[in-house]
Parts: sequence; structure tokens; C-alpha cells
Amino acid sequence: MDMTATTLLVTFFLLLILNVPISFSIGIATLLAMLINVDFTPAVTTIAQRMAGGLDSFALLAIPFFVLSGMIMGRGGIAKRLINCALALIGSLPGGLALVNVVSCMLFGAISGSAVATTSAIGSFMLPEMKKQGYDENFSAAVTAAASTTGMLIPPSNILIVYAIASGGVSIAALFMAGYVPGIMVGLALMMVCFVHAKRHGYATTARLPLRLVADQVIAAIPSLFLIVLVIGGIVGGIFTATEAGAIAVVYSLILAVGFYREVTPSQLPGILLKSAETTAIVMMLIAASTAMSWMLSFANIPQNISAFLLEISDNPIVILLLINLLLILVGAFLDMTPAVLIFTPIFLPVAVQLGMSPLQFGIMIVLNLSIGICSPPVGSVLFITCAIAKTRLENIIKPLLPLYIAMFAVLMLVTYIGWFSEALPAVFGL
Repeated sequence: MDMTATTLLVTFFLLLILNVPISFSIGIATLLAMLINVDFTPAVTTIAQRMAGGLDSFALLAIPFFVLSGMIMGRGGIAKRLINCALALIGSLPGGLALVNVVSCMLFGAISGSAVATTSAIGSFMLPEMKKQGYDENFSAAVTAAASTTGMLIPPSNILIVYAIASGGVSIAALFMAGYVPGIMVGLALMMVCFVHAKRHGYATTARLPLRLVADQVIAAIPSLFLIVLVIGGIVGGIFTATEAGAIAVVYSLILAVGFYREVTPSQLPGILLKSAETTAIVMMLIAASTAMSWMLSFANIPQNISAFLLEISDNPIVILLLINLLLILVGAFLDMTPAVLIFTPIFLPVAVQLGMSPLQFGIMIVLNLSIGICSPPVGSVLFITCAIAKTRLENIIKPLLPLYIAMFAVLMLVTYIGWFSEALPAVFGL
């Protein structure tokens, strides 16, 4: 490894250890690596150009729209209605509240597109309720943390848009459709773990509701769930682009939260807009810095060297893809999803394609892989939020998380080695 690559990687990981914000760690490491090759002014100019170029994409306009839509939905009473709907449908099964937790996270994650928002919205309601019903608080927190990541796969998902940019043009519509089956598979796998755990510990079940009440709860949740139909149906049907779908999602969210449910008042909108702007700024800064680092990695021939190294280890696709997954899981434990996708897609995508994997399948694989990372220590963002809500310590939920990790990893292996799970739905819709 030459001096440029060494400086880039050592500086980056050193800054991470020192708890420097990720976007600054990426930017500073990239600048120092560039300074080895050119003078200060050309180095700064080149990096600034790469950062600006990384944001110069029409597709990225969808991100602030979906962020704002998710913020409005999060404040608009959507979580409560989705939880009531799930409770009415499956609450009477063994481990009913844990199953409701998973399903609610899947539904709300699909609407908000944010694991953090899902953890906050669903966890704030479900964790106290599960504790009241006798569930172990650490198990409840582990379920919430794991289930909140399903929204990264079930569209509309901001991280799938980021991957579309990083991959060099994979269809966002195809990625959105490709995420459904794996996302639902993860949810079902987590529910199986919850079911077995509940049977083993003898958790109480809730009474079955009359059919009329079940119908009432389902009907109350339909307006919220219609957002998914509106966004995905419009994109797949060619009525509008993903960016236009984001704008439509904002309008629909406003109508629902302010006009229909009336749980968001006009006076609250400036605060929601400000919070959305802050979140968008963080995401865009990560994208800009990661784009510059990705270019620097390519300049230092790191993707080519890693590809050659992997192919020298073995010529067996099963072994190489397993190694890629293990490396990504390690990366996901320390790095946020957005920079991880932008930095490691150019490194591993060419290898995966060379082994016969489509860019579409690889995209779902890397997002599912890194979803495990955001609920894994030491950096997993949803873990800290869940622990704060559950009033427990991080080390206490690691043990109950282990079977959930195994379930998610099992789905990851299926997605990695069987392309049908990712490619069937896009093929049905001709994407």
C-alpha cells in the first residue's frame, strides 16, 4: 500500500477513534491524502470540486423531500394508528406485543424511510407497553432496535437512492421494488425469533378483538399506508420520478397530518421544517465528503488492489461473497450507512459483478448488510436511542440481540446467493 492510501486510511480511522464527526473525518483524511500528491491550493480546489460534483444530482433532491415527509408523518399520529392496526391483527398470538412491535416498525419504517425515526416513534409507545405486560425490557429494546432497520429496505428508502447514485445509475424504481421481498423476509425472520422467545418464556397474550373493532383499526390505518401505494405506484407506473414522488409525499403527509388527523398544527410546521433541514444537511454533508473520499480511493487504486486481493484468495464466488459480507458487517459496526455505501460500493461492486451478481442484487445485499450495522455496537445509532427509551444499558441488550442478528444474517445469506429474492419483483414490473 502506497503512502497516499496509508495516509487516507490511517487518518480516517484515527479521527473516528477520537470521536470526530464522520463527515469531518472523511474530509480531513481525504485532504491530507491529497496533500501528499499536490500543493495545498490545488488539493483544496480538487476536493471542493469533487464534493460539489457529488451533490450535483437530480436524484438526490428526493432525499430532503422524503426526510420532510417522514418528519411530518412521525409527528402526525401515524405510529399510533399503525400500532393499533398491528395489535388488532396479530396481538392475540403468542408473543403478540413483540410481533406487533416488529410489524409496526416495518410499516412505519416504510412510511418514514428512517430507522432512527422508527425507533423513536414505535419504541416510545411499544417499550413501556411491553414492560407493563411483563416482557423483559432488554428483549423488548433488542426487538425494537433490530426491527427498525427494515425500513432501510422497504421503500421509499433514502439509502437506496444513495446507492443508486454510488452505483452509477441503477434504477431507483427497480431498487425500490427489489427491497420489498428481502425487507419482508427480515421482518418475518425477526417475528419467528420473537414467537419462539415468547413461547419459551410464557409471555401472556392479549384477548382477540371482535371483528368489527379489528376492521375499525385497519380502516383507521389505511390513509397512512396509502402513502406507500401512492409513491411506489406512481414511480413504477411511470407517472412521476422518485424526486417528484418525494414532493408528492410531502404534500400528502401535510394533508394527512394537518388536515385529516389534525395532530400537527400550522404553528408546529416551522419546527418540523427546521429539523428536516438539519437532517438533510447532515446527510448531504456525508454524501459530499464520501464522494470526495471515494474518488481519492480510486486515485490511490485501492478498489483495484482490494479486488485483486479478494480474487487471489479464492476463485470460489461463495467464499468471496462471504468475505465481502463479513468485511461490510465489520465496516457497518463503525461507519454510518450513507458514507459506507458511497465509499464501499465502488470497491466491491466490480468484484460482485465479475462474480455474476447484478448491481441490483448487490445494492440490496449491501443495504441489508449495513442495516445490521446500525443496530450493532459500538456505533449503531438505533441502539443508543432504544437504550435511552427503554432506560437500559447497551451491554444489557447484546445477549437478546444475538438470535435476532442470526435471523438477519440468515436472510442476508439468502439475498447474497439467490438473486431471485432481489430481482423477481423488478422483473415482474419490467424494471
